[in-house]
Amino acid sequence: MIRKKKLLQPDKKMHPLIGVLLFFISVLLLLITGPLGLIYGFFYTLFKGGLKGLGEYLLKIATSIDQLGNVLMQHLLNLLWIQKGGYPFGNRDETISSALGRNKKLGMLTIFGKGIDRFLDTIDPNHSLNSIDYYVEPSENTIDKLAWILLHEKRILCVRSKGKSLFYLPGGKRDKGESDLKALTREIKEELQVTLDPYSFQFIRVFEAQADNKPSGILVRMTCYEATYQGELQVDSEIEEMAWISYQEREKVSEVCKVIFDHLRSEDRM
Repeated sequence: MIRKKKLLQPDKKMHPLIGVLLFFISVLLLLITGPLGLIYGFFYTLFKGGLKGLGEYLLKIATSIDQLGNVLMQHLLNLLWIQKGGYPFGNRDETISSALGRNKKLGMLTIFGKGIDRFLDTIDPNHSLNSIDYYVEPSENTIDKLAWILLHEKRILCVRSKGKSLFYLPGGKRDKGESDLKALTREIKEELQVTLDPYSFQFIRVFEAQADNKPSGILVRMTCYEATYQGELQVDSEIEEMAWISYQEREKVSEVCKVIFDHLRSEDRM
């Protein structure tokens, strides 16, 4: 049994009997207060926001039910919808559709899973892929990182750590309580000895792919930013090599970086 204490911190163990007790209390409260809260919320959002407000309210409920189903049915879905080594269902901060989309990107859906995905696509095109954005917190199956995108003459700056063969985008992980801006600025200073301009930060998007040298189903989730910098680019002691890499050299980079290369290529930036 686990309990999430704070965002981006490891789950903390708790006694299983507490989990059983909390389960029955939550079910009891839901049965007693749920219908009343639903009726009140229905009319409140309709009165305050019209059909748009009601639609947003019901979408939040649908997403929460989807997240509950991701936990409730995780073992059955892992058996029927994905191949062995796929990204597992069961993260309580993620919807069923989100986990389905991740496995679709990895090519790990079973015939049954592909059928479910095609059915959802007939209702809402690219439903599972678009649902990945419903994801809230990293889990043990997701490595959460930040990356700096610096382009010059359709080449992108990449670095390679000592003892590693693949290049990756400069960046790294957040420390406890750090914002993206603070964490990425710190990481770039440590790796390349330059200072990013905080007023120039531009969010690009979030990319995901299978993590290199990790078991199948372990993903890297990379949040990317562009920013100008001050100083002279110089590698730190932990970095073996810095290079400007073109799209034609994408085999030199990690899997998630290949996805980023493809995106930049589609925008004619590489």
